[in-house]
Amino acid sequence: MQHIYRQITGLRRIQPIVIAQKRENADKFVFDNIDIVPKPATHFLRRFWFRQVRNEPWQISSREVRSLIDVLERENAQLLHIFFGHIAVHLLPLIRVWPKPHVVSFHGADVLVDMEKPAYRNATKQMLDAVTRVFVRSASLQRAVVELGCDENKIDIVRTGIPLQEFPFREREFPGDDEWHFVQASRLIEKKGLSTTLHAFTNFLTHYPNATLTIAGQGPMLRELQELTRKLKIDNRVALPGFVAPEKLREIYYASHIFLHPSETGVDGNQEGIPNSMLEAMATGLPVFATDHGGIPEAIENGVSGILVPERDHEALSHALLEAVQDRHLLRRFARNGADVVAEKFDQQKQIGRLEEIYLGMIGRVG
Repeated sequence: MQHIYRQITGLRRIQPIVIAQKRENADKFVFDNIDIVPKPATHFLRRFWFRQVRNEPWQISSREVRSLIDVLERENAQLLHIFFGHIAVHLLPLIRVWPKPHVVSFHGADVLVDMEKPAYRNATKQMLDAVTRVFVRSASLQRAVVELGCDENKIDIVRTGIPLQEFPFREREFPGDDEWHFVQASRLIEKKGLSTTLHAFTNFLTHYPNATLTIAGQGPMLRELQELTRKLKIDNRVALPGFVAPEKLREIYYASHIFLHPSETGVDGNQEGIPNSMLEAMATGLPVFATDHGGIPEAIENGVSGILVPERDHEALSHALLEAVQDRHLLRRFARNGADVVAEKFDQQKQIGRLEEIYLGMIGRVG
């Protein structure tokens, strides 16, 4: 994931080593210091046994623990950072025997998914008790992790860092006619509120028929969204280009007038932390219209640095858009205030500096 790659490659006072089961997209994520520990041949049987027979989250075998410890000892690792809470549950046997500090970071979906199942909730509580520290991306995720039984004193809020030099602020020239350009960039999954986006945009088109919407990203909902645009008869005004390279996505940001991100809680409890694409868009000077969901209010103050509407309320979203496009001064204020928030709270250099201080403190070295 892009934000994890940025965090790892941004470290300066810490030498990172990555352990993974496989490597993909090496041309996009350039990094040399990687140890591959592949899944054992019995992985799928073990996973089936835990999940289908015992109805528990699967955990790695003693042989896998040994393989991972061999890598950690060979690399003389001083600290183990596990990305995503559900991965840490799988690695609980390793956490219990690894004698040096370990940290797990939660990013959103890994906090609440499957937590209605007692066995999953219990395994997560055991993992939270076993790790040295816990990182979360937002205060909303901190509250959720505490509700899972984590000691609040073990938690640090380590926010996503945005490389501001890659997303410089630019004033937008808002259209004098009705050719408004909207953009949403996200994985095409339920919690991104894409149906809300399309219904709100449909309402907007009744007043501004030459508006366009680009939804950049890939995911399992692509075909469903294509069908919905046809059903709503807006397929000629909506672009669904799939995966968009970062350079091209920046071009789309600068060619757009408003960024949409009406996130919602999924049926499985899946929630946002603070969406990275939203922060990138804010940094470039795009006014953001989103929802009062997850960690989003920690980046956007409603009516000051953007607009927040209730989840799943496309009428509220379209109403907010129709009002806002009548007031260019308001949109410019949202744009400037939003960019200032990102610079103050989400600058990558500041966040990585803080992360390094925590790492160094955990391994007993002076920062």
